[in-house]
Amino acid sequence: MMPRRIRRISLFLTAHIDGLLLGAVLLLMTTGLVVLFSASNASLPRVSSQLINMLVALGVMWAFANIPPHYLLRLSLPAYVLGLALLVGVALFGEVVNGARRWLSIGITRIQPAELMKIAVPLMLAWYFDRYEATLKLRNFLVAAVLLVMPVALIARQPDLGTAVLIFAGGCYVLFLAGLSWRLIAGIGVAGLVSLPFLWSVLHDYQRQRILTLLDPTQDPLGAGYHTIQSTIAVGSGGLIGKGWMKGTQTHLDFIPEPTTDFIFAVYSEEFGLFGSLVLLLLFLLVIARGIVITANAPTLFTRLLAGAIALTFFTYVFVNMGMVSGILPVVGVPLPLVSYGGTSLVTICLGFGILMSIQTHRKLVQT
Repeated sequence: MMPRRIRRISLFLTAHIDGLLLGAVLLLMTTGLVVLFSASNASLPRVSSQLINMLVALGVMWAFANIPPHYLLRLSLPAYVLGLALLVGVALFGEVVNGARRWLSIGITRIQPAELMKIAVPLMLAWYFDRYEATLKLRNFLVAAVLLVMPVALIARQPDLGTAVLIFAGGCYVLFLAGLSWRLIAGIGVAGLVSLPFLWSVLHDYQRQRILTLLDPTQDPLGAGYHTIQSTIAVGSGGLIGKGWMKGTQTHLDFIPEPTTDFIFAVYSEEFGLFGSLVLLLLFLLVIARGIVITANAPTLFTRLLAGAIALTFFTYVFVNMGMVSGILPVVGVPLPLVSYGGTSLVTICLGFGILMSIQTHRKLVQT
């Protein structure tokens, strides 16, 4: 009787879990804990806090893996409208922290509505294109572009350029996967290049400085260029095999800025070297590849667009963070997914993976 009950419980817990995706996620999370221990100078409270964040994120992932995609379809519009309303609330009544208005107090706690939009925007766009699948025309793509630009503009205004870039990328992936023509993409690209002077004029001073620093970080080595210079030194000093765990000099002499969050890849590269970085890249590629496979096997337009946006947005997370740390992209404040310290971003990413698992494991039910 007891073994049968255990099997039932096990089946209930794992019925909608994708083993390959979960395994890669757990390996990345474990790597994150190992690197965090070193980056935080062996701070057990910090590591314990991140472990709690991971357990919460895994719980959220399991919960969304068990929600059938057709329920997500129904939630798309309410989630988008709620997120947009909260962003307007941030603009009007949000709390200013370190010069940025990103948080909204709801009494017992503070929330960052921009994180909700990382999922709500792809959901909304996938719902919209699924609704008009049989009659897609250029005007549908224009409406979708407006639906994308509204939250991105509100988030960029906070300012939170990193989150705005991720949400914009996620929305663009949906537009592309929905069938946006290459001619139109080329036209948008040309228009973007032409509008660069205008975009430069509306950037904040610190955002302009980040771009100038990317071109020549040595122009202000103790100011705006400090982050880029120190992180690239750490990455390069790791060599082929690294200096060893807990032995990174750039890290433990406090040269690396934000070593537990945005620049944790610099800590990893210094201690585990090129070979260790390649192993980490392979783990990230495994997650991305699994997401692409789930996208290819998705049974409906809604699930295909949503899965593709989640998988490719995760790729953008990784590319932007590693590019930022390596000095090939400006510093925009994007953490390394599943590795950097932090709860909100981790929960959002795992929520997306839960949706991927739901799409994969409910696929046969939808087909029949």
